[in-house]
Amino acid sequence: MSSVLYSIGDLSREFGVTTRTIRFYEDQGLLSPTRDGQNRIYGPRDRVRLKLILRGKRLGFSLKEIKKLIELYDAPEGEAGQLRRFIEKIRARRSELLSQKDDIEQVLDELDSLEKRAADLLAAGHGGASAGSGD
Repeated sequence: MSSVLYSIGDLSREFGVTTRTIRFYEDQGLLSPTRDGQNRIYGPRDRVRLKLILRGKRLGFSLKEIKKLIELYDAPEGEAGQLRRFIEKIRARRSELLSQKDDIEQVLDELDSLEKRAADLLAAGHGGASAGSGD
């Protein structure tokens, strides 16, 4: 059975990251390519790991957390403790994001209010020539 192999350039193009980024993940122990002289050869396992790393980064996980999640992916099924930790991480991240969402919504409401107030002042004729010079 022959396995699909990828060069660092193949993965870089597929996932839209630099080769330097891929080498960094390798230095962090997240990817383990084989070598053919100076060339790195990545297998399907490394490709899936890179996909998981990038997904984890997109979701806001640290590299340390991503490494633990990848170890979970590699663990045999039925690792209940690891699955519980994974669920805890997901719930914690969701909670952080919901809190940030609430903060953003409050700031947007305040901006809407300020914009309306400024527009009302302009409409009422309070936007004279010196309006922009009040530093």
